[in-house]
Amino acid sequence: MSTADVTVLRTPRRRRDATLLTVGLFAAIASAMLPVSSVIAPGPWVVGAVFVTAAVLGAGLIVRVGRLPAVLASVVEVAVAIVLLTAIFGRPTALLGVIPTPATFASVPDLLAAASEEIRTGVAPVDAQTGLSFLLVAAIAGLAVVLDHVVLTARMPLLAGVGLVAVSLIPTIAIPSDIDIVGFVLLAAALMFLLRVDTRARTATSSSRDEAPPVRGVSATALGVAAVAVIVAVVATPLLPQPDLRFATGGTGGIGTTINPNLELGNDLRQPREVEVLSVRTTAPTAPYLRAVTLSRFDGAVWQPDSSDTVPVPAEGAVFDPVTVAEGVTVADYDTTVTVDQLDSPWLPVPYPASTVTGLTGDWLGMPQNRTVVTRAGSTREQVYQVQADVPRPTLEQIRSSAVGGPNLDPSLTSLPDDVPAVIGDTAREVTAGAQSPYDQLLALQTWFRSSEFRYSLDAPVESGFDGAGVDAVADFLEVRAGYCVHYASAFAVMARSLGIPARIVIGYLPGTASSTAQQGGTEYTVSSSQLHAWPEVSFEGIGWVPFEPTNSLGVPTNFASGSGSGGSAATDAPDQNAASPDAQPSTAPSQAGRPDLGEQNGPGVSAGQRSSTTWVAPALIALALALLVFVPSVVRVVRRRRRLAAAGAGDPVAAWRALQEEAVDLGIPASGAESPRAFAARLMGDHGVDADDVGLLRAAVERVSYAEDAVDPASGPALVSAVERIRARLRSGASPARRLLASLFPRSLVVRSGAVDAERETVAG
Repeated sequence: MSTADVTVLRTPRRRRDATLLTVGLFAAIASAMLPVSSVIAPGPWVVGAVFVTAAVLGAGLIVRVGRLPAVLASVVEVAVAIVLLTAIFGRPTALLGVIPTPATFASVPDLLAAASEEIRTGVAPVDAQTGLSFLLVAAIAGLAVVLDHVVLTARMPLLAGVGLVAVSLIPTIAIPSDIDIVGFVLLAAALMFLLRVDTRARTATSSSRDEAPPVRGVSATALGVAAVAVIVAVVATPLLPQPDLRFATGGTGGIGTTINPNLELGNDLRQPREVEVLSVRTTAPTAPYLRAVTLSRFDGAVWQPDSSDTVPVPAEGAVFDPVTVAEGVTVADYDTTVTVDQLDSPWLPVPYPASTVTGLTGDWLGMPQNRTVVTRAGSTREQVYQVQADVPRPTLEQIRSSAVGGPNLDPSLTSLPDDVPAVIGDTAREVTAGAQSPYDQLLALQTWFRSSEFRYSLDAPVESGFDGAGVDAVADFLEVRAGYCVHYASAFAVMARSLGIPARIVIGYLPGTASSTAQQGGTEYTVSSSQLHAWPEVSFEGIGWVPFEPTNSLGVPTNFASGSGSGGSAATDAPDQNAASPDAQPSTAPSQAGRPDLGEQNGPGVSAGQRSSTTWVAPALIALALALLVFVPSVVRVVRRRRRLAAAGAGDPVAAWRALQEEAVDLGIPASGAESPRAFAARLMGDHGVDADDVGLLRAAVERVSYAEDAVDPASGPALVSAVERIRARLRSGASPARRLLASLFPRSLVVRSGAVDAERETVAG
């Protein structure tokens, strides 16, 4: 059979293989995107992403089926993506609704800024608006273009698989949760399909040329590396330090915990791994609660974080206006220094009510509405800052005589949906019956929640099916009377609103544990990741927002002493409690006395010291995963080199020449397909000192095979392989050590395609 006949027969097979690879790639991208639903709520963006991805990959397939240059496929795909993105998001400024204009491109930064704001202020799963939808669809379209080139042009489906596995892990790491088993199974199936189609295509190509079939170990190695990547992803991710709440995701080894304001909890809450997140030195008599995020908006199902106007934090630290109180109310001035260790969050933990914040690095913004501090680009990691807080300290008589709210308070702080279960309001009125003032009503609620009628439990909400913070979950919590801080805080706030009292929820940290005796700079306390907490606040006119602690057995309950006979204000906190007392335990690890359902939550006989001794496992597995990702390109390159040399050893001069070109590309030596073998050989001899006999042997062999049908001579195989190895050694010896290291770890030939000898051969044969 002539070479021309082989080329004709291979054309339908190539079209079929290209079609199968395109379909497999589309399925792999779709499977990798499934875990995103845990971070971004499904919506119209999903339809747009699916449509644009299908159109991009379809355009590339049409180009390849038409046997046009491979580089044209990527150009056409980018053009299709731009046109479709313009039609979806930039129609008002586009010609005919699809052709982008300068005004269309000018609108992109605004869309990206809007996306950034949605991500910063959103609560997972975020409802994607226009900006975030554009970012998602554009990113997935760009991923499709890149992976299409990797799979169908560079023919490296394994490398694409590693990238897709990494992409699919991002949502799970961002919001720790159970692995999306369905998504991983579909992704693994799609990757196996891609590898299978690619292997069969290579086998068919080699057979049509009467070449030795590819080494079987290649496909086994590829499948092995893919399996290792999936196993590491499944095993390592759940072992990352888990949070107290799903608004706190954890990590160690310098990554630390973060704060994500989400009051919906998951199974990762049951066995938190504790790390020290920060330390506090304060002049206050007791360690303060540290607030990070306030949630004031409530739609009956979800508490949303505040997103009010912000002001820059100046160098001198005067962020907020001085605290204003009613006449006669004492204000105490306390200084607190916070040293952040393993906390990586855009929300800054500060005592309330903060007036000045100094010592921060980066760009930080203050929210005057709630006196919290945030950043849009930086992080709390390794920050050391000082906070001055002016704390109102009213007497019992003063707070009892104060009205709740105020003339300038947002009415939404007392609003509730129309479908609030009747049990909430009825119970609130029953518990507070006989109270003489709003403060007495709130104190009655706090005392009731902290009584023996309630118990702290991590398991009861899951077992009873109300693990949430909406009104239905609150109603179930009031019936079961067992839950953790989120349920207590939400129930207190909703019941207070049902009484017409403005209330909100705060996310932050419980007072830490004293780690040293009092010194000149104040007492130092350490705060752990398990002390992340949620509590309610109520606004009093002439005093401000006052925190309450309804969570049974945790924290410091609010209590004001009488000022009669003392001539001044009393402490705002109960004097017989402090941050180091047993009642100030972290919200996920309360004292277990009287709580049999929590007695074995970490397994019988397992001490805290034993649990902490295994904290090295997660960093070790993460390091292993990173090492695999670093060395995967090198492994793939070694496998490809062996395959080339195996074919060359069977007498294929094209494989030998391609192996030579790839060695040159790895070392930064251009190997263009527009350059003839003779010119390339002359350049290697003249510029790089390659032996004329070795390169001449390879050049002559590849020129013969381009014009002769019987040029493949198995007997010449050893000579071809030896020539390639000697030339490789000469090229590497002439390169710098840094270049050789880069060529080994990150071989450019995996991305930069060497001279298209096969294409030239087919053209001559045709």
